[in-house]
Amino acid sequence: MSSAHALRPDDPPEAGGAPRRRAEETCVILNAGSGRKRAEELAATLEREFARYGLPARLRLIRKGRDLEPAAREAADEGFGTVVAGGGDGTINAVAGAIAGTGARLGVIPLGTFNYVARSLGLPETPEEAVGVLANGAPRPLPLGEVNGRVFLNNASLGAYAKILETRESVYRRWGRSRVAAHWSVITALAEFRAPLDAKVTVDGDVHRVRTPLAFVANNAFQLEEFDFHEAAERVRGGEFALFLAPDREAFDLIRFAAALGLKALKPGRDFEMLYGKDIEVATRRSRRLVARDGEREKMQAPFRFLRLDDKLEVIAPAEGT
Repeated sequence: MSSAHALRPDDPPEAGGAPRRRAEETCVILNAGSGRKRAEELAATLEREFARYGLPARLRLIRKGRDLEPAAREAADEGFGTVVAGGGDGTINAVAGAIAGTGARLGVIPLGTFNYVARSLGLPETPEEAVGVLANGAPRPLPLGEVNGRVFLNNASLGAYAKILETRESVYRRWGRSRVAAHWSVITALAEFRAPLDAKVTVDGDVHRVRTPLAFVANNAFQLEEFDFHEAAERVRGGEFALFLAPDREAFDLIRFAAALGLKALKPGRDFEMLYGKDIEVATRRSRRLVARDGEREKMQAPFRFLRLDDKLEVIAPAEGT
């Protein structure tokens, strides 16, 4: 599953074989597939930075994405006070979901393409500076979203976005990871998309019948501000989800719609429907569908229930005034 780099040796076990609690120590869950640096080179860099700040830490290098959650859960069970996710938003999602409610804090070393979670927290995007925040930052509550029991930080969605992510992975394999490749995958996926949702959407008890290629539940105000959706961002900061329902259009019109979105030329209410609430349920005719969560995909059983979790996790972020 992983290999451990010893920033600090493990404490000897207590009587009976149980490890001592490590409430003041940090465990770094490093995704070997994230970022542009080779994993071993990055691990060595992090070791130097943790040593420079005098932070007691263990680094676990994870080779397979499916092993991220078990590794993070194990670290929380072992009593590490802070569990750090080293990777992109999908990695951070996996670690956050594994430790939410355990009492362990989340730390972040951003290594992805867009790094929405890190940027929303005001974190620097270099590993060296991110370790500095772990050393000198302060914990703050991190609001989580949940869909059918699975956590998300930025967004979760049904419909076209899951197809975009599938296409993006094939584009990345061919051309490498970049924001240009990510945008190209949007065009390619929408050109082939033929499966709009016929759904009953219930938002805080209000029922809406919709036909849409995309139901997108946003939980990150920073990401919404990137597209100039400032009212939606304020509603999310106030404790609600923003539910984006794209208009039902043919493939070419969907591509034009996506381009207009990227150019910040769309307005909620005029070009698409935006709903707000803390409890959202989407019921579809098909019993199982792909759900995208922070860049990852998995099949879930309908109906799809989206809830806010505001008191399950703290994250280490830059201290106020820094």
